[in-house]
Amino acid sequence: MMFLGGSSGRSGAGAGWACVLACLWMLAGATPVAAQLFSDRPPPVPPASVPEAPSTPAISLAPPSGPASGPPLPAALTQPPVTAVAPPPAAAVAPVAPAPNHAVLALTARYGKDLPVINGGLVWRVFSDKPDETGAFKLIREDKGATPNIVLPPGNYIVHVALGLVTAARSVSVHSETDRESFLLPAGGLRIEGRVGTSKIPANQISFSVHKGSQFDSGGESPALVPNATPGDVVILPEGTYNIISNYGDANSVVRSDIRVQAGKLTDATITHRAAVITLKLVGEKGGEALANTAWSVITPGGDVVKESIGAFPRVILAEGEYRAIAKNEGKVFEQSFNVVNGVDREVEVVAR
Repeated sequence: MMFLGGSSGRSGAGAGWACVLACLWMLAGATPVAAQLFSDRPPPVPPASVPEAPSTPAISLAPPSGPASGPPLPAALTQPPVTAVAPPPAAAVAPVAPAPNHAVLALTARYGKDLPVINGGLVWRVFSDKPDETGAFKLIREDKGATPNIVLPPGNYIVHVALGLVTAARSVSVHSETDRESFLLPAGGLRIEGRVGTSKIPANQISFSVHKGSQFDSGGESPALVPNATPGDVVILPEGTYNIISNYGDANSVVRSDIRVQAGKLTDATITHRAAVITLKLVGEKGGEALANTAWSVITPGGDVVKESIGAFPRVILAEGEYRAIAKNEGKVFEQSFNVVNGVDREVEVVAR
């Protein structure tokens, strides 16, 4: 499991982090983590290790210009200038008067050392700093406010905070009166859409998977952090470089693009496909009625099968190029060569003779 996040301040609690992880995993329902959006819905805690807090990460405020090294980004990816992430203003939090023999733990989180306070979408959890008789760390408080004031007896605790796929955790000591703790969550937003030419691809025809690192990194493709990102939604990710795999349809129109996500920024990425929607018909004569119960294969000039289907009017989304359509009906085989032109949807008739 991968820990995607950062924090600032004092070091982690040391031994026993694995038990904290077990508690977080059970609280999250042991389900895969889905990327969260910039919305009012709080994100779940990702199933990630909770290591000792690293030193404060370096925050880059320069506009994104692709990966720091390696070949240039594919031309299929266009990226407008990033804009600052601006969640809705948080409601004012009234001062909390601690009960006798209690203190206030005031919590805040920022996108980076010199970046704004995060004012929405956070999930805070406070755990005991020592495991119980079962080896688990007891969950003491949970809060989904942006800047919560949590009343606790003086003592030592473990605080965990999550924003989408970005998490941080560390030990804190609560004393008398008020103890203030600030965390760094270098998170950024990524919003993706697909186009063919100047036309936007409908959301039900395109899918995106988001992978950590560049497509040019050695070691092969990393597992998908977000296996099925919805077009137009905003995915919260740790600051860094990501490889987006875009599938238009379910045939061979696939585009890979690298994008840089910056802390505290919303990055819009447009993935451009060069493809078209082709409708196949087997007819007795040109312009005639389509014959039912026809088995179809679309192949490349080299003989590679791109798509197979059965029906009178199968529709297939194909990358631009040359193809052959092979139709099988009542024991007979017919074929027709055709070209796919970018953005030109059309019918391809195969005449049964």
